[in-house]
Order: sequence, then C-alpha cells, then structure tokens
Amino acid sequence: MRKFFCLAMLVLSLALAGCGNSSTPAASEPQKELHVAAAASLTDVMNELGAAYEKEHPDVKIVCNYGSSGALQQSIENGGGADLFFSAAQKQMNALDKAGLLADGTRKDLLKNEVVLIVPSKDGQALTSFQDLTDPSVKKVALGEPKGVPVGQYSEEILKKLNLFDAVKAKSVYGSDVRQVLAWVEAGEADAGLVYATDAATTDGVKVVAKALDGSHKPVIYPAAVLKDSKQLDLAKDFLAFVSSADNQQVFEKYGFEVIR
Repeated sequence: MRKFFCLAMLVLSLALAGCGNSSTPAASEPQKELHVAAAASLTDVMNELGAAYEKEHPDVKIVCNYGSSGALQQSIENGGGADLFFSAAQKQMNALDKAGLLADGTRKDLLKNEVVLIVPSKDGQALTSFQDLTDPSVKKVALGEPKGVPVGQYSEEILKKLNLFDAVKAKSVYGSDVRQVLAWVEAGEADAGLVYATDAATTDGVKVVAKALDGSHKPVIYPAAVLKDSKQLDLAKDFLAFVSSADNQQVFEKYGFEVIR
C-alpha cells in the first residue's frame, strides 16, 4: 500500500511539472503594460508602431499618453509612471537629463520636422507668407503655448526673427499642444496657425502657405529616452530599439518625419 501511494505521488508530481513547462501562457498571467509619454505630433505614427509591436509581442500592451512635451516633462518629474519619453524638443529632455531621470545610455535623437504656416482649406485667408499675418484681415493666429509647447517655442523664435512678434502676439490664441492649434485652424476658429509639417499633412482641412526658413528657429529635433524609474526597463529598451530599427524608420518617413541616421 505504501509503495502504491509513493508511486501515485511521483506520477502526480511529474504531471504538474509538465504543466509548468507548457508553451501556452497561463490564463492568469497578466499582460505587461509599457507606458509611453509622447509629443502630440507623434500620435498617428506612434499608434501604428505601438500596434505593430503588440502584434509581435502579444503579451505586451503599449499605453500611450500624448500631450505637449512640457506637460509630459512635468508629469514625469512628478512621478507620472512613464517608461519612455518621446519629446518634440531638446529643452524638455535636457531638463529630465539634468534631473537624473533618464536611463543611462538610452537617449537618442530620432527625428527632424519643419514648422509651417497653415490656413483653413475652406474659405481661408489668401496668405502667402508669414509677413501676411500682420494684415488687418487676420484676426486670430493660433500658436502653441510657448512655455511648454515646443511648436510654440519655435513659432516665437520665427516671429521674432522676422520682426513680427509684437504685431502677431496681439492677435494670438494659444493651444495646449500642436494638435489643438491644428484643430482650431481646421475648424476656422483661427485664421492661421503655426504647426509642424507632419501635423498639417494629417488633414485636408488645412493648407500650408509657407514654410519657416532654415535658421529662423532652432532645429526641430525629437529626442527619445528610456526613463530611469521604468518598471519595465528591458522592455522599454527593446521598444525604443524597435521604433529605431531600419524597417520602422520607413514608418516615420511615411508620416513626413525626417529620420536622423
């Protein structure tokens, strides 16, 4: 009887070991979440890249938080729980770097963009240059809020370089991120606005009437980095490598970004 009991226990233990080595994940195993803080201008391309990564890694969920780079920087500084940060300017990434919040060796410059002047496609003003913003017929000019929205910072530099700042400031309305600026112009709530070329390309509701000249503002560079306090450090590094790969550089280019190689 004792021998029979020992044999039964051995068979049971072998069966349990076999379940543990099964290639099928246990139903109760939680899905890993990777939290990505990304500039609003990256919304469309990051949605596509996130979906592609999830397809290759079914156990991972990419959760993106989009907004102005300044607002995202503040959230990260206040313990917002992001694993990666994709900024639309160096200023915000520099601040996090100085605070010691970036994972060592992960920061890289990914992309370049351009600043353009847009008007509504339907019944828009007949503008042809930035100088036309001073015309009395232009009542509202939509800009990003310059303290925390990179496109607003670039816009301010452009207007100062062209000696238009004071005249345009008097008729300016300020958006919380570049997509709000785009939406206002698209809806005709502003006569003109300054956005990135990639944002203008996402809709037929606006048309580009001028591009900012080289040297009229700091280069529009998008840096990215893994955050030091990430709870998924290796996974975050893998996702950054994924979006930086040669294949996915083409995805960025499809949305109008210039990839820094």
